[in-house]
Formats: sequence, C-alpha cells, structure tokens
Amino acid sequence: MTKSIIISKHGGPEVLEFKDVNVGSPGPEEIKIKNLAIGLNFIDTYHRSGLYKLNLPSGIGMEGAGIVEEIGPGVKYFNKGDRVTYSQMPLGSYSEKRIIPEKIAVKIPEGVSEKVAASIMTKGLTSHYLLFKTYKVKAGELILFHAAAGGVGQVFCQWAKSIGCRVIGTVGSDSKIDIAKENGCEFVINYNNEDFDKKVLEITNNKGIGVVYDGVGKKTFEKSINCLKPMGMMISFGNASGALDPINVKKYIAHKSLFFTRPGLADYGAGRAALEEGTNALFKQIKFGKIKIKIFKEYNLSDAKKSS
Repeated sequence: MTKSIIISKHGGPEVLEFKDVNVGSPGPEEIKIKNLAIGLNFIDTYHRSGLYKLNLPSGIGMEGAGIVEEIGPGVKYFNKGDRVTYSQMPLGSYSEKRIIPEKIAVKIPEGVSEKVAASIMTKGLTSHYLLFKTYKVKAGELILFHAAAGGVGQVFCQWAKSIGCRVIGTVGSDSKIDIAKENGCEFVINYNNEDFDKKVLEITNNKGIGVVYDGVGKKTFEKSINCLKPMGMMISFGNASGALDPINVKKYIAHKSLFFTRPGLADYGAGRAALEEGTNALFKQIKFGKIKIKIFKEYNLSDAKKSS
C-alpha cells in the first residue's frame, strides 16, 4: 500500500484525505512513478472546491516528478530508473506512487532537479502556448498580463521579457508590485487601487494593446476589453476571481471586431510532438537562466491541507 490524497466530496482543504491506496502495476502504454516532488497549482483548488466537477472519490493534483519504477507493455519512451516529470490529466499527483499514461510524461534533462521540474510543468507549458500558439507575440510588442506576481505570471513575464516583449502586469496588492517587476514587468498596476484600463490607455496614448492575458476572470474582464485596440485578442485562461458571466457579444466583442478565446493545456499540449516542443523550449529557458525558479514553500504530502 502507498499513501495518496483522496477527496470524497467537494469543499475546502478539510476534504483532502491522506489515505492508503493500492497502486498495482501499469497497463499498456503506462508507467508507474515514484513521486519525488509534487507541483501545486491554483487549478487544484478548482478541482477540490467543485468549480471543476470531478467524479468522486478522486485523486487530486496534475503535476509531479520522480523515478520510473515499472513500465507497462508497449511503452516506447521510458525505462525503469528514468527521471520523469508530467502534468495534465488524469488527476492524482498528490501521491507517493502512481500510474500515469506515458503520453503525458517527459524525461527531466540533466541540470534540472525534480523539485524544479515538478514546480514548473503546468505553469511553463501554459506560458509556452500562451506566448507562441494562442497569440504569437513579437519582440517589442506591449502586452498585458493579469496576476503577474502569481505562479504562471512569474514564468510568463520572464519568458516574455526574454524574447523582447514589453509587459504591463497587474497585481492584487502593493506587496506584489516588486515581485512583478523582478520577473520582467515594465509597468505594474494594482487593479484593486487603480482603473487599470485607464492606465493602459494612458501608457499607449489611447491606442490600446493587441492582447490581454487574463487568469483572474470575472473581476478584470470588462476593463480588459477596454484595453484592447480594434481586432485585439482577449485570452481568458483562469477564474481566480470567479468564472465569467455569459458574454454579450454585441456589447463586448463586435464593437471593435475583437477576438475572444478560452485556451487550455489539454488541447494545446495534446500529443507527443506538442508536449516535447513545449518542454524542450521550457527547459532550455531554465538551463540558460532566462527563467529563474524560486520555490516559495515546501510541504510533506501528509500536510496537503496546509498547502491548499
């Protein structure tokens, strides 16, 4: 038996149960992993709370890193003893050991620790598709990113700066302003103290910007639309302040011929080619020091309630 975090109902941190589970052996195209590090992501709270509904009981957590203990029939990319990291579904990374499809895993390159790998996969792959696929940014372009001091924000803003973008970042408190600046933001706006749309228009001489990256959601949507120039793109990829209301297309989209998209890693990261493209680019940025990872806090698996 091995230990895992299981949820049997949706709710707060109290629903996280530290339980014995029987992992068994991997099936076709599956690998059994001994987790050495587990990544924490804001989306974990969506699964736990029920904002994203699960079939219960369920494991939780999307991201981890460790050692391959056993491979199933037909596995092509891994051998016993390989160091690997993974993100994406199925859930269950909050565990000592688990079985995953080999299609969601990649090898950890030399010079990158399991802790760094486990802390970066979801945030890094999200940043990759946002910058290079959902909207292809250009050097010198001015872009807006909400929650710039958050987990995805710190990675995204460093990466954007490394390719020559100028980043306007928003934060929810003055205490986060320096964090956003340290991670590459040229301008930082506290969206709880200032009308960030007015500030963006001031910075751009009322021209607006071509793209807004919004992981905050309900609280920032309308003002984000105000920031966009005609034919700009609104990229909504998170719900930190709550899910968006149904969008009035005539009011918010049609008047400036705007684009709206709700991208996700499950689609942009689907398939071995896309996964390796994203992780190769990500680990290259880390190894060359373009993206620096600071692990804020560490917990034992048994203390998962404290991390949530």
